[in-house]
Amino acid sequence: MLIFGANKLVDASSSLAAKFGIPNIVIGLTIVAFGTSAPEMVVNAIAAINGKTEMVVGNVLGSNIFNVFGILGVCAIIYPLTVKSNTTWYEVPLSMLAALVAFVISADIFLDQSFENLISRSDSMILLLFFAVFLVYNIAVSKGEKPTETTEIKNYSISKSLLFIIIGLAGLIIGGRLIVTSAVSLAELIGISNRVIGLTVISIGTSLPELATSIAAVKKKNVDIAIGNVVGSNIFNIFFVLGISGMIAPIEVDQSSGVDFMTNILASILLFVFIFTGKHRRIDRIEGSVFLLLYICYLVYILVS
Repeated sequence: MLIFGANKLVDASSSLAAKFGIPNIVIGLTIVAFGTSAPEMVVNAIAAINGKTEMVVGNVLGSNIFNVFGILGVCAIIYPLTVKSNTTWYEVPLSMLAALVAFVISADIFLDQSFENLISRSDSMILLLFFAVFLVYNIAVSKGEKPTETTEIKNYSISKSLLFIIIGLAGLIIGGRLIVTSAVSLAELIGISNRVIGLTVISIGTSLPELATSIAAVKKKNVDIAIGNVVGSNIFNIFFVLGISGMIAPIEVDQSSGVDFMTNILASILLFVFIFTGKHRRIDRIEGSVFLLLYICYLVYILVS
């Protein structure tokens, strides 16, 4: 329901925007980008409202780690991923910055000798300001270069678009609520924390749109889309999804989440390093296999611990 709702919302909103003459590239950078991260955003918003802050942090970090180690690992094994210059020098470093900023604002005990780690509303406002800069950068880059891919837009009537927007929002809200309540029940039944459920079941589930999009793009040899989709999603998750979640309710961060923040930073650094190893700027099958192996090791570690 969650993913179906996100897809319907994107299709209907894109069609409605096109009807009002909004350029294709702007639709791609805003509506479609928001849509692919809508599952994470809705699940986190509901979790934040219900006070399940471990799940909020776990979902964001788990999604980002799965995006790099899981999705890019699988995609690179299917077909080596050549990386564009803009992605190499701007977007991947920006995802590294996002990972570092997330760690800094959550490490109050370590950095400030505070009594608890808390992502406050002021911290969340900083994340949203970073997101605004990222959005402006995207629009500037898109205006400066001819797009190689256009966003596919459905041609719905205005009434049909409005109906599908309502259906999409309903799917997101109901699906998101079901995921949060079911995940909490599952955690209690099998005796593990909300953090671990967020890092595993929820993060992988909410990242399925990115997985499907990236694999489809790689099969068509559109490797720019695969990497851009993952890197953009990681930046989006930290700056926007975590930012919105923290504005809804301040997020308490468990000390055990330190390893998750470190793994998220490691994933961003390795992505940057792997671009320059081997021939050309690309992630080959061996590096993709390393990503997958690291993800399996990480999953085993958090489940055992």
